[in-house]
Amino acid sequence: MSRPVFAFVAVLAFLVDLAFGAQLYAFDSNTPLQSSYDYIVVGCGISGLVVSNRLSEDSSVSVLCIEAGLADNYEPIIQDPVYVGADIGGRYDWKLATVPQTQLDGATRPMPQGKVLGGGSILNAMCWNRGGKDDYDAWEALGNPGWSWEGLLPYFRKSETYTPVYSEEIARQYSINYDPAAHGTSGPVQVSYPKYFYPQSINLFDGLNYLGVPTEFDPNDGSSAGAAFVPTDLDPENQTRSDARRAYFDPFRDRPNFHVITGQHVTRVLINDAPPSVDVSSPSPGGNEHGEGSSTGNNEGFGFDPEGSTLPVTSQQKTRRRDSSRSDLEITGVEIAPDASAPRQTIAATREVIIAAGALHSVQLLELSGIGPASLLKSFDIPVAIDLPGVGNNLQDHCLVGTFYPYNNASYPSPTDLTINATYNKQAEQEYKAQKTGPWTAGSPNALAFPPLALISDSSASILKGADDQDPTQYLVSGLDPSIVAGYTLQKKSLVQRLGAKTVAAYEIINNNAGSLTVSVMHPFSRGTCSINSPDPFEPPIIDPRWLSNPVDRQVLIEALRFNRRILATPSMLELQAAQFVPPIDADEDALNRVINNGIRTEFHPSGTCAMLPLEHGGVVDAHLRVWGTRNLRVVDASIFPLVPAAHLQAVVYGVAEKAADIIKSDNVGVSSNHMESYPSYFATISVSNSSIALLHSNSTSSIDSTVTLFVDKTRLAIVIRFVKWLLSLLEVN
Repeated sequence: MSRPVFAFVAVLAFLVDLAFGAQLYAFDSNTPLQSSYDYIVVGCGISGLVVSNRLSEDSSVSVLCIEAGLADNYEPIIQDPVYVGADIGGRYDWKLATVPQTQLDGATRPMPQGKVLGGGSILNAMCWNRGGKDDYDAWEALGNPGWSWEGLLPYFRKSETYTPVYSEEIARQYSINYDPAAHGTSGPVQVSYPKYFYPQSINLFDGLNYLGVPTEFDPNDGSSAGAAFVPTDLDPENQTRSDARRAYFDPFRDRPNFHVITGQHVTRVLINDAPPSVDVSSPSPGGNEHGEGSSTGNNEGFGFDPEGSTLPVTSQQKTRRRDSSRSDLEITGVEIAPDASAPRQTIAATREVIIAAGALHSVQLLELSGIGPASLLKSFDIPVAIDLPGVGNNLQDHCLVGTFYPYNNASYPSPTDLTINATYNKQAEQEYKAQKTGPWTAGSPNALAFPPLALISDSSASILKGADDQDPTQYLVSGLDPSIVAGYTLQKKSLVQRLGAKTVAAYEIINNNAGSLTVSVMHPFSRGTCSINSPDPFEPPIIDPRWLSNPVDRQVLIEALRFNRRILATPSMLELQAAQFVPPIDADEDALNRVINNGIRTEFHPSGTCAMLPLEHGGVVDAHLRVWGTRNLRVVDASIFPLVPAAHLQAVVYGVAEKAADIIKSDNVGVSSNHMESYPSYFATISVSNSSIALLHSNSTSSIDSTVTLFVDKTRLAIVIRFVKWLLSLLEVN
């Protein structure tokens, strides 16, 4: 067989296989999807992929998950632990930013969010911890039956396959404690430990023990107040990131009723009998084409103004409000577009629409759809479907302040050696690629501490008394709906009661083993806002976290920075020979405040903006995560947290989404399904480049550089035939 004919047969065989089995990736907006699905999930990050995967376990239902970003290409910067954080501000980031933070230094800050199949699990620091039992018991106490620690623990376990650390000696040295009852053994996400440990972590834990901070506990068993070497979402065999895409999509991509499309923005949800906003549903060429911000994503640095940084989102304007306590508003589907200039298309949902777009974009989508504070919606001429004041309020985030205490004891290996010593880095790279061991496996900041306030400060009682004495409205934005104030009053009471205990974390110490002991508030009293900036769905939302607008959070950080000095003065930490540059060793309170004002950044944990609370307490969703006033619209992501837990949030979101999937399944028992069309609507992109053609047909002299996007349904064979004809014409030339 000649090489041209062999090439033709090989490509033809590939295309026929594609025609009957291809999946995913790019959506050709000129070719329609199925006309309807049982469930449509908006956002294919952690929560979106978990929910859509679990719902599609029922083969009688159809599930579509829609992602605005693209799928990653298994790049090393995504998969290899050494690159943790390196792709923030890159192609898989929304590049959002806050408004100027006038209560700090007046500057804006990056607010990175994943814009990619897998969402934040593609970009995050891979830390895997859940927070304290008290965090979730507080959720239930705020009016959410079933959301206590005991109610969530089965779902935390369901999401993971936990592999204990490979060495008992390592476990002893690094205070790695394992409670089998707290962990799962057959879940989608691989949770394990790196194959390299920096010895500085031992010094830190010894120093914390010296000061009375405990380490003898499993950080995922509901205990949180202390120090621990936390696991990561890391495959124990190949030492690569185990993210939501690789855990909940890739192994299930052949499931015929589970469809995922990328590169499509949901511009609004469709509400039965509700008029659309012309500005929302009309193409807007010449503006922000892809909905991204302009932030570089640089998050360097790991006087009190109660009014915060922006005008408040209010709902005080008199309006004829739909009764949000009634569940009668029906959602019929979604409207989508690949970019701002494109015409809108609609897809119907016969059962439910589940919004899983994250704490910032879920707010934006609700408001663009007419669900939110009425005065805000009216200001943009968006018809009010439900006046729901809580949408976009209650924004909470773990804000952090970076420190710089470089260790000068050269006998300790340091992560910075990988950046300043090319030979050492090359050796580490070769070890990782050949053996999956060494420093390249240890990119995540695993050695963490979550100290309680009472253990680190003699001022804890006075700080908490000051918090208790505050009028609830004193440090909130003005003009809030009374329901939001009522909800915050209960939240503040819970925070004061719990933070007085020695079993509840007040803040986090993030150790990078190179001389940074970054501190971050875990139970913030400050509340921010998020809202639309325009009726244009491709304009980024206004994000105002209002970090430290409540002075209690600032006091916690000051005490934390002072405690860092005590840590560095312990015998074990003195061995590292730290130089205290930021803050300097002699910094007084004014100097500490300057460090705080300049150094505050996000820890990438925005949450609470669609809070799961009773309607009379500013809630947006009920305990079944159904949006108040609707029959079949839910929100499932970090926005539903009534209080942000003392944890890195990915493990929390996985557990919440697992529980949500079971709730949705239970609520839909007995509901008839939308029958699937005979040919599933998958999508694929095939790139045909000069190099790939050369491998197939080395005698060809034609220059070929094209990308063919195939729609894989009833039209697939026709497209394959056209492609084959093109190949035949190519072969005739040769």
